[in-house]
Amino acid sequence: MKFAPSWVFWCRVVLGRFLDVFSYGQYSLFSIKIRSMFHRLITPLESTSFFIFGARGTGKTSFLREFFKGKNVYWLDFLEPELEFSYSQNPSQLKQELDLRTGVEWVVLDEIQKVPSLLNVVHQLIESTSLRFALTGSSARKLKKKGTNLLAGRAFLNTLYPLTSPELADLFSLSQVLQWGSLPKIYSLTSDIEKRAYLKTYTYTYLKEEIVSEQVIRKLEPFHRFLEIAAQSSGEILNFTNIARDVGADPKTIQSYYQILEDTLIGFLLPAYHHSIRKQQRQASKFYLFDLGVKRALENNLHSAVTPSTYGFGKLFEHFLITEIVHLNEYYRRDFRFYYLRTQNQLEVDLIIERPGMPRALVEIKSSDQVDERDTKTLSLFLQDIKPSQGFCLSLDPRAKKIGNVHCLHWQEGLKEIGLID
Repeated sequence: MKFAPSWVFWCRVVLGRFLDVFSYGQYSLFSIKIRSMFHRLITPLESTSFFIFGARGTGKTSFLREFFKGKNVYWLDFLEPELEFSYSQNPSQLKQELDLRTGVEWVVLDEIQKVPSLLNVVHQLIESTSLRFALTGSSARKLKKKGTNLLAGRAFLNTLYPLTSPELADLFSLSQVLQWGSLPKIYSLTSDIEKRAYLKTYTYTYLKEEIVSEQVIRKLEPFHRFLEIAAQSSGEILNFTNIARDVGADPKTIQSYYQILEDTLIGFLLPAYHHSIRKQQRQASKFYLFDLGVKRALENNLHSAVTPSTYGFGKLFEHFLITEIVHLNEYYRRDFRFYYLRTQNQLEVDLIIERPGMPRALVEIKSSDQVDERDTKTLSLFLQDIKPSQGFCLSLDPRAKKIGNVHCLHWQEGLKEIGLID
């Protein structure tokens, strides 16, 4: 995979903006062009009903419009307040409406967590008819809270994330992703002012609409402070006591805040590695926000440039690559498990990957464009103690090499060698 020349990116953007002046209904020709520009890696099975969960703005609705093109689909979007209220009051009206329609192949229920009681009707319809359902949501938290069993396995689970490098293909630019993240909407915006405005609005909307709608935050201001600190410490080992002191809350509250972020797919925990599961659970995890643009917006850091060969660039690159690996693992259904390792004398492995049927992969991440023995020394030590395992140093160095027993690869080639991408 090669980086896109900047002129290719901007030609596509300019063409897209030209098309934007021609619109019809809710969707402009430009938004359709942008939507179809990306081949999403998510692969829900068409033989059965399915859920697609994902944070706001990851493109769930756009993906389904493309996925169901040419099919007879009955579509309900519960972000429309009147529709949400109507079905909340009378969930059985779904069956009544479908009885009046013929030839419907699929029923799409967009943002199903808004009307969790409707899943009981969906369950009955799956059992009694040949209808298949596609259900989207930005969180399964409310569904679980209401005691819903997520259809007891009758609908398979899928998750959609911000765009990955294979999905962006020729539009991928590392500097752009580190600066602005990879939510699909970013690629329809042409100026830094627009991108900053979108990400600031996104974080405010998420705070207001998603978290408040979960109805578990009594005091919004401490949670607002927590989000900023969570962004600043994203990719670092969690210390609930220190964060609680900075936020003005107790450690258990901070733990619950992180659980909310995980449940609403705004991030994930990376546990500490140890052969003993019991010991893994006793060590603090790291937490990674799902998108670098959102992270930088929450930090109020969008005006700062991301400069190569700096400490900040290196931390963002590590953050990007770990989230990229975790997201690709789910898309390609690899069933890999991920950990980090740090010893008492501060030696660290950035990522340990448990790969079924394969040796563990110990991964060091460097933002350097020229890797040497200094970058692999620590990893070589751990390879002697953790067996069987393979060592990988993933970096921006375009030249593949082997230093001792460590495979040093450009990160995009490294994803293939590790087994994440075919």
